[in-house]
Amino acid sequence: MTAKKRAAAAGVDRALGHQIRDLRHAKGITIPELAARIDRSVGWLSQIERGISEVTISALHQIASALEVQVSWFFGNGAPAADDELGLVVRHGRRRSLDFHGSGVHEEILSPNLSGQLLLVESTFAPGASTGDRDRERRGEEAGVVVSGTLELMVEGRSMRLEAGDSFAFTRRGPHRCHNPGREPAVVLWVITPPSY
Repeated sequence: MTAKKRAAAAGVDRALGHQIRDLRHAKGITIPELAARIDRSVGWLSQIERGISEVTISALHQIASALEVQVSWFFGNGAPAADDELGLVVRHGRRRSLDFHGSGVHEEILSPNLSGQLLLVESTFAPGASTGDRDRERRGEEAGVVVSGTLELMVEGRSMRLEAGDSFAFTRRGPHRCHNPGREPAVVLWVITPPSY
């Protein structure tokens, strides 16, 4: 392998390691917790996150499963971002996306990374889709705006019906969940701080 190819491979390992670390942080999982979930040592996982060691496809599948994402999360879409846009811009075709199996909820990460102070997410709820029967609870603040459609937002046992253009915010107010009671998809733009997913 030439020096140029080794340098390129090292760059890929570093970028992949940082994505794993950022997603782990956003989900509030410690290195020991993730290492236990994938039956690996803390040292091995630490080296992966720092880009020192190469991660195999099978190990990446284990990590993705433990972090509740698809492996494609780590590879992005389309052509690589221009060097002067890395960490600043997310082009529409390069958004990372998550589909919550069988829920009818599709989410796209609009933030260039998960290591900043906030997370920007676009959620699309199919008609009748919801975040589930269980309430979700995050550790910081959340705000959003309904871009299109209708969203039923339940916070602390209170239910609010929001239409396109309506916005909301809550701070550590306990459990919440969402549902699209309408006949068309509901698109919601969320801001979450600190990033948690």
